[in-house]
Amino acid sequence: MLNSNELFKRRKKRSRTNLAKSSGGRPRLSVFRSGKHIYAQVIDDGKGVTLAAASSTDKGLRGKLKKGADTDAAKAVGTLVAERALAAGISEVVFDRGGYRYHGRVKALADSAREGGLSF
Repeated sequence: MLNSNELFKRRKKRSRTNLAKSSGGRPRLSVFRSGKHIYAQVIDDGKGVTLAAASSTDKGLRGKLKKGADTDAAKAVGTLVAERALAAGISEVVFDRGGYRYHGRVKALADSAREGGLSF
C-alpha cells in the first residue's frame, strides 16, 4: 500500500502529464503550498526557466499579511504573480495545481491571478 507522499507524487505527475499535452506552448503557473506559506511561479518548460514568481515570503507582502498560509495570503500572492507575469509580457498560462485539490488556498490564488489579468 502506498503512503500519502507517494500518492501525492502520483497525482502531481498525472496532473503535469495532462498539462504538457494540452499546454500548446504556454508557460505554466505552478503552485506550491506548505504549512506556513504559499508560492507561485510562471515557468517556461521548453527553456526550463522561471519567468515570474511570487510568494507569501516576499518582503512587500510579509508586513501586510497576518499569516502566510491562509486564503488572504493566497489572494495576495495570486495578484502579485499576475502583475509580475504581465510585466514580463505573459498573459496566457496553464494552471498547474500540482497534486493539490482545486480548493481553498489553491483556488483563491487562481481566482486572484485571473482577476489580476492572467487567462487560463
